[in-house]
Amino acid sequence: MTPADPASDPRYEPDRIARELDWNLLRTFVVLADSHSITEAAQRLRLKQPSVSAALQRLEDRIGRKLVNRSPGHFQLTDAGRLLYREAVEINGSVLRLSTLVRELTDEVQGHVKIEVASHVVCPVFDQTLAAFHRSHPRASLSIEVRSSAEAIAEVLAKRASFAICLVRDHSPKLEYRRLYREYFGLFCGPEHALFGRDDLSIGDLAGLGSVSFETDRLQDVLRPVTLMRAQADLGQRITGVSTNLEEVRRMIIAGLGIGPLPVHVAARDVRDGLLWQLPPYTDLPAIDVHVVWNPKAVKNRAEDLLLAALLEAIEATPMEERTYR
Repeated sequence: MTPADPASDPRYEPDRIARELDWNLLRTFVVLADSHSITEAAQRLRLKQPSVSAALQRLEDRIGRKLVNRSPGHFQLTDAGRLLYREAVEINGSVLRLSTLVRELTDEVQGHVKIEVASHVVCPVFDQTLAAFHRSHPRASLSIEVRSSAEAIAEVLAKRASFAICLVRDHSPKLEYRRLYREYFGLFCGPEHALFGRDDLSIGDLAGLGSVSFETDRLQDVLRPVTLMRAQADLGQRITGVSTNLEEVRRMIIAGLGIGPLPVHVAARDVRDGLLWQLPPYTDLPAIDVHVVWNPKAVKNRAEDLLLAALLEAIEATPMEERTYR
């Protein structure tokens, strides 16, 4: 007997699937896709392995497509599985927020705002907005998670975060973006470095020297202008240390592991305190934009709506030159 074609089989009509699809099957599939293993997914879900396998089989039967290719030591989502995973992650985020939204439905704003930020966010406009928001809504709570920019955007896309403040490489049509500020990167060394304290340097003095940098300091990534600056300085090809976190890049520079890039306005205090020394080039430094990123399809609580609106309003009210830190 020829298997039914899901495109023509009435069992797989969209309305029927919408009525009969069990959300728990989608939740199990999301955990399974994240785990890449029936065994690990079962542990995370506190279920027996046969239960997870059976749930996957029921979901495949309902969707009418094979979702996972499995064999001993091999686990890979099919094209249909990857498509379903992208949609299920968004649905999962919406479902998780429902109980929170209902619980926070009071006359007083007391919701929770989860913000994802890149490690180098230093911006008075953002700080002042947080201060004003807390004065107006003291019962609302905040959590700020430091992640790489890519991870921060992934959290917003999955509706697990209220918004993010980070660098942006590619714009997703599912998200909204607003430039918060512009910063300029320079090259710095620490007290242990041979060039520390010298003000007679030219960019040629950096040629061949060791360096440290960020994970995203690559030609194809968000810090491409910084990569080009390091190439202009002809720094050595070998990077001694890397991190996604500005504080750790700063630590390595101060410890003398090599020359490294930092936002000039962020490093200014360390330069005054004698912990860092700026090196050539001193002009035409690479500019990097930091954005606010949010998901317009995420259902937000009142606190999230108010804080995001206040931040966007502050951006509009502050000229770009005042949000440019040289």
